[in-house]
Amino acid sequence: MDHTFLQSTLRELQVFWRSPRLLGTFLTVVLVFAITGPYGTFTRLMPGARFGYWLVLHAMAWSIAIVFSIVAEILLRKWMAGMFARMMTGSVISALPIGFGISLVDLAFFGTVPSVTNSLRQSLTSIPLCLLFCFLTYMTMHRQIAIAAEPPPDEKPAPPTASEIKAPSAQAPILSRLKPENRGPLVRLAVRDHYTEVVTSRGHELILLRFGDALMEIGDTEGMRLHRSHWIATGHVAGLKRDNGKLFVITRDGMEMPVSRPYADAVRRRFG
Repeated sequence: MDHTFLQSTLRELQVFWRSPRLLGTFLTVVLVFAITGPYGTFTRLMPGARFGYWLVLHAMAWSIAIVFSIVAEILLRKWMAGMFARMMTGSVISALPIGFGISLVDLAFFGTVPSVTNSLRQSLTSIPLCLLFCFLTYMTMHRQIAIAAEPPPDEKPAPPTASEIKAPSAQAPILSRLKPENRGPLVRLAVRDHYTEVVTSRGHELILLRFGDALMEIGDTEGMRLHRSHWIATGHVAGLKRDNGKLFVITRDGMEMPVSRPYADAVRRRFG
């Protein structure tokens, strides 16, 4: 299995397991189910046993849903743009193993012998709960997930010298927000969910800053806005490309950045 994939998965799982906010949300949901006693548990179980039942069931279900959501969030990045959509896809798929897990929990608490048919039925009824888990998790954790989702650089850059850190920061205040090893000449900026991705000649990093505010911190760096979500330093532009009537800027590292219509004329005049 790909080493990078495993690293990304473990990094995002750590974000979940160490989050007090997620734990608080989880316990709140368990208490609501234990008090209201849905699916006949109010009459079938005493209060203590009812709390234990829903605690075990939710711990199992949330754990499976979170793992599937994280795996989908990582694997589907090339095909689905939104983090929420990727997590929802994984959460829906997790309903299948959760249904079989519920059958085992029912066996432990009620002595109900599990069957494939009943487990599949439980999987179908679990889909709304899986969607609820995913929604609550996303609302609680999406900012932490975005930070954890930042891919590590392919190669660890050499430590920057004092002059390399100091000089670019004077020109581009946004660089002071980055880790020292990532501070270098600006290459491009892009919107990533609620974050701005800052790419420099030394690396890239997600920062919690609105894109408009990020553009105000580029200092004297010469560049152009290509799109409401993209900016590039002029020295990093290799050329232009048209594809199906759409204009793209080709960067020196081979990326294709979209150019929206309001900026197309200015981009063509500058780089055409």
